[in-house]
Amino acid sequence: MAEATHETSQPADPIKAVTHPDPYLYYARLASEQPFYRDPSLGMWVASSADAVTAVLTHEACRVRPVTEPVPKALLGSPAGEIFGALVRMNDGRDHCPFKQAILAALVGIDEESVARRGRRWGQYLAAELRPMADHRRLSEFALRLPVYVMADLLGIPEDRLAEAASCIAAFVQCLSPLSTATQIEDAKSAAGQLLDLVGSLSQSGRLSAESLLFTLDREATRAGSFERKIVLANAIGFMSQAYEATAGLIGNTLLVLARDAELRDSIAVGPELLHATVAEVLRFDPPVQNTRRFLSKVANVFGVEVVEGDAVLVVLAAANRDPSANSDPDRFDICRTDRRIFTFSDGPHRCPGVMIAATIAASGVAELLRAGLTPSSLRPTVTYRPSVNGRIPLFHNGRHP
Repeated sequence: MAEATHETSQPADPIKAVTHPDPYLYYARLASEQPFYRDPSLGMWVASSADAVTAVLTHEACRVRPVTEPVPKALLGSPAGEIFGALVRMNDGRDHCPFKQAILAALVGIDEESVARRGRRWGQYLAAELRPMADHRRLSEFALRLPVYVMADLLGIPEDRLAEAASCIAAFVQCLSPLSTATQIEDAKSAAGQLLDLVGSLSQSGRLSAESLLFTLDREATRAGSFERKIVLANAIGFMSQAYEATAGLIGNTLLVLARDAELRDSIAVGPELLHATVAEVLRFDPPVQNTRRFLSKVANVFGVEVVEGDAVLVVLAAANRDPSANSDPDRFDICRTDRRIFTFSDGPHRCPGVMIAATIAASGVAELLRAGLTPSSLRPTVTYRPSVNGRIPLFHNGRHP
């Protein structure tokens, strides 16, 4: 398979690297030379090597939110704040473990073929509606809407309300980004209220299928203990919001790999089943989630360094993926790679349990685009990226040249 190519200019810092055309030489240098360091311009620590990233993600003093601000101040007193504060992935310790078990138990019951079937169905539907084969700019919309359609369908949301769910999720996730404007945050609050009404009415309707993810989550929450209804609803919404950008980036970055690698395109044309292996390697090689953050709840020794309470750590997952101590010959894209280590979905108590779901949706979506007539070689091999501090989501353009 093809070797990675590198831009001559390098990112100024790990956050600017997220949307850089090719940040991976920079990431490799960080992992090798600065595995754990203080970046004064960012005002935080940075963990970049596989060992440092693992140390931070598994350290009991490294929390997902600042102790003094469990919910962003801008969201307090709003439906968006209500959802944010109840999300398992935004809580630690006593407020994390019990409901996390309910989530894991609910997801265990989802089989890969069920996800793939929905991915094919809604991928075909969106390809016909958006026609991104004719206008490559619509590929991003296809990639963003597909994971919400699939997750909403799994939850049991009626088909005639899937578009509404996707629109609300698109607005709601804006409140999770530090790049959002005041107007976007207000729109997110409104969308959060709509999502709570949508999922709440479904939960109370008595018409939920026993096969639906929302029904299963409700049942497993009851088994795990007594939980307020808002916790169940918030985490059901969390399934859609977590899938939204991460899976979109995975679809887009897989298309980019196919656009740049003629050998791989030929292999997949002969053996479509290789698409799943391709997606698995994209998760390591050009991951949709480039970094995450942790906050110190107390003074602690982290990777041999004393870090004080309140300090923030930028955890560069994409750099750890390219650390040769974790993956040999890391700059080589190899779908046959054995013992692949992927940090993209985090590690420790907050490791995301949705790896299979995201990868299956992405593979199904790309397969439907190819079936609908998208020719990867016609895609522009260089793209711009959606503005973000942690997600790498390509924005495609028409034509092969600027």
